Amino acid sequence: MARRKKYDYFKTLENIAENGYKSAEVLEKIMQNYSLDHLETESELIHHLEKENDRLILELTNELYDAFITPIDREDIMLLAESLDDILDGINGITYMFENLSIKELRADTDLFANLVVKATKGVLDAMREFPKFKNSKNLRDLLKVVRNTESEADRLFSRLKKELFSGDNDLLEIIKWKEIYERYEWISNSTENAVDLIGNLIIKNT
Repeated sequence: MARRKKYDYFKTLENIAENGYKSAEVLEKIMQNYSLDHLETESELIHHLEKENDRLILELTNELYDAFITPIDREDIMLLAESLDDILDGINGITYMFENLSIKELRADTDLFANLVVKATKGVLDAMREFPKFKNSKNLRDLLKVVRNTESEADRLFSRLKKELFSGDNDLLEIIKWKEIYERYEWISNSTENAVDLIGNLIIKNT
């Protein structure tokens, strides 16, 4: 009987992170040429990637049930998978938010948030590609720092845009809508930092 191929946990985690990065790229394109009329169609790939991550996490969970030996603790693999998937969940959610809130046009610099999400998710992906070598990697910590710095940049953008929202002559409904959107972008940014913080903790735990 043929021997079962060894399951690559790290590759699955990388694929989950890559789907987050791909979805961020789609979101960035949507923001660059925003149209509420086309939003539902343009968001379909993000929804597909979110379902693909659900499939990968189910596959990963089933493998962990039967595994005798894993490269790091089972619980840590699941925590990392869920943390990486949170990023895509946030991106997927914000596309529905634009649609449900009937956002017809973007406020100034909204696209900058999407740019930072792309940068952060690329950083998370780079870190996950390097993570299998965490015991000997010379640049993994620098990759984590890139994401943290990007999250700090997003914090500053969030503070500025929220201040502009509340200090301008905006009607109450617009303030409520855009406060939700800015907070969702901030949540996505925080989720990228949460992922690399977890990676950093796992490096310490396993070396």
